[in-house]
Amino acid sequence: MPGMDRFLALAGPGMFGASWWPLILTYILTFLVCGIPFGKIFARLFGKIDLQKVGSGNIGTTNALRAGGPKVAVPTLLCDVLKGVFGVNIVRLAVANMVRIEPVDVLALNGGAGIGDTLLAIAGLVCLCGHIFSPYLHFKGGKGIATGVGVLFGLSWPFALLHLGIFIVVVAFTRLVSLGSIITVLALPITVPLYFAGDSLSFKVIMSLLGLLIVWAHRSNVRKLLNGTESKLSFSKRVDKMDE
Repeated sequence: MPGMDRFLALAGPGMFGASWWPLILTYILTFLVCGIPFGKIFARLFGKIDLQKVGSGNIGTTNALRAGGPKVAVPTLLCDVLKGVFGVNIVRLAVANMVRIEPVDVLALNGGAGIGDTLLAIAGLVCLCGHIFSPYLHFKGGKGIATGVGVLFGLSWPFALLHLGIFIVVVAFTRLVSLGSIITVLALPITVPLYFAGDSLSFKVIMSLLGLLIVWAHRSNVRKLLNGTESKLSFSKRVDKMDE
């Protein structure tokens, strides 16, 4: 695998050599930052509520809107998206520093046989794991769609806008945020190979796994969708107790 060999040669010592530790520590930092439960924090600050004890009990934007309204939901959405943008780009900088290239070139590092794209995809996976399995909430957290969109923006903003468009269209027609989220990420195994045609197979596989992880996080919503009890999007209706 010549691309991998070239990357390792540029990076210096082996996997546990000194040159790799900044990247490893960057992944750890990404997990810790993406685990910050902004929804719970903003619900406490602006709504005086515990987001884990109302509605779905989730700390994401949708439950923040249902329980606390836009004053809680908007900053939650913004910060959760920025988690993904931050995670991908800080890893991009770490990789660029390792192999002494410009950050913008990391995704294309060594082309289809390379590892730069794979390291960024792993960053996306770490972002989602931090958000969904927050170390600050006993490894419980959000469902990953906002942070996932942030990951896509960190990789390629036109690609992110494509998926954001899919989400908006589905939600506009159905008013079901969970359905829009699921359809948006289930499109990844189709859109990633088409948009990132020149990137490595490992990148494409990991990006598809991101989508599956988000679907898994929505498993309770899938059950509600199947039995017709899923709540529809509302900007005015508020909840003050846990869903049954």
